[in-house]
Amino acid sequence: MAVLVTGGAGFIGSHTAIQLLEKGYDIIVVDNLVNSSVESLNRVRRITGKDFKFYEADLVNKEEIRKIFIENNIEAVIHFAGLKAVGESVSIPLRYYHNNLLSTLNLCEVMEEFNIKKLVFSSSATVYGNPSSVPISEVFPLSATNPYGRTKLMIEDILRDLYASDNDWSIALLRYFNPIGAHSSGLIGEDPKGIPNNLVPYIAQVAGGKLDYLKVFGNTHPTKDGTGVRDYIHVVDLAGGHIKALEKVSTSKGIEAYNLGTGNGYTVLEVVEAYSKACGREIPYKIVDNRPGDVAACFADTSKAKEELGFSTTLTLQDMCMDSWKWQSNNPNGYEK
Repeated sequence: MAVLVTGGAGFIGSHTAIQLLEKGYDIIVVDNLVNSSVESLNRVRRITGKDFKFYEADLVNKEEIRKIFIENNIEAVIHFAGLKAVGESVSIPLRYYHNNLLSTLNLCEVMEEFNIKKLVFSSSATVYGNPSSVPISEVFPLSATNPYGRTKLMIEDILRDLYASDNDWSIALLRYFNPIGAHSSGLIGEDPKGIPNNLVPYIAQVAGGKLDYLKVFGNTHPTKDGTGVRDYIHVVDLAGGHIKALEKVSTSKGIEAYNLGTGNGYTVLEVVEAYSKACGREIPYKIVDNRPGDVAACFADTSKAKEELGFSTTLTLQDMCMDSWKWQSNNPNGYEK
């Protein structure tokens, strides 16, 4: 089975590419390399010992997508491609709406043209907005608090409308919680541009000496140590969820949303402690003011993914921190030589 992986050079895309190749799938990767490096794909080849086609192309250009479908016998698509920084989306919202929506519309139109109707979409737990309780179930009301989250929610609505218009489509909407960690080889991992937006890459750069200290946003939340609680999932487990979702869309029709998390919440300071243990050094941090809009706790109800996809996680928070540190210490400048 040949699978098109859009955004396949990115953090989650590259880890999923490894598992697809190891499961015997043929893959075609397309990525515009705006937030990723082609070196990640070289390392995917090195880890798996398998080759695949790569197109440096932008999904905003429909003709480039059409060319890929003409040249390959694609049977299903896993769609990761998109801009993804929450803070940046607030600063440049039009770019996020233009890129994330148009690229997905173009992709779906070309898929329809070639009668390819199996799609796994990379959504986000941001579509739950500020949930009123935890754990968060797929039936919770949907909303968004920033342009990035709104693009994910709008695309989910587009895909629901697409299925309503044509019941031959089979679509899985995967709502990620907080992916961290790296491949156990230490060869691929998260490579943020500039100062990281997410907690663990930030901690990793503090541990590696690139940043002086970690800013912890608030310690007055109603949690065990006052810091925010989040559901962290190892990127390798998360990649496995995409394989399960691909199997589901390959054997059924319909559209369903699935939470991909562990179902466990950890505070910021618990993550700092686990990372300190993994790297064998103290992680200096300073408590600063709460960020407006930050919720105290956010973690997943994972029962639907377990029951319908047969998906469950196996890797612990300590595994996540150890693998992240292995990647960071082996690649202090990411994919740069």
